[in-house]
Amino acid sequence: MVTEPPLELLVARPVQERADAARNREKVLAAAARLFAAKGVEGVSMDAIAAEAGVGKGTLFRRFGDKSGLAVALLDARESELQQRILSGPPPLGPGAPAAERLAAFTAAYLDYLFAHLDLVRLSETASPGARYRIGAYRFWHRHAAILLAESRPGCDADVLAHTLLAAMGAEPAGVLKEQYGQARAVDGIAALAAALTR
Repeated sequence: MVTEPPLELLVARPVQERADAARNREKVLAAAARLFAAKGVEGVSMDAIAAEAGVGKGTLFRRFGDKSGLAVALLDARESELQQRILSGPPPLGPGAPAAERLAAFTAAYLDYLFAHLDLVRLSETASPGARYRIGAYRFWHRHAAILLAESRPGCDADVLAHTLLAAMGAEPAGVLKEQYGQARAVDGIAALAAALTR
């Protein structure tokens, strides 16, 4: 039997880096955020980001690889903040509430995050086949949802159900729901799915 690591161990830890590398990283992320906000993710090239940040293209590509790597880096702080609220924030998102209420709170908080950064999340999740599942944050979201589903429905296949719920909260399907039915209806539908999985 495979034992899953505690949820806390799935939170990404900051990497120590040289001061000049850290400064360049912050310059690149700030430039990318500005350009993405002004022109949209699709309308910005890596060359434009390098020029805006005042760094060489080689520095940019070595550090981030491509735009999807930049998207993951830009989303990292936002994901970490949500993870900390899950681990130690007030209930129902944080500990102390019944599992079904925590799952509902997680679903709502994740969808707030997703729709606020939909284009970046979509880029990070679809850069290559299976990219979404290789992102460290996905393992955290999955483990958290599986724990809550196992608590609310003892005996269920919580791992599979967690993947099922997270599939609905992927950028592509959630984006389609938003485009076709509006964001409020998309959120309500995914929340109803989460609630049904805890019964």
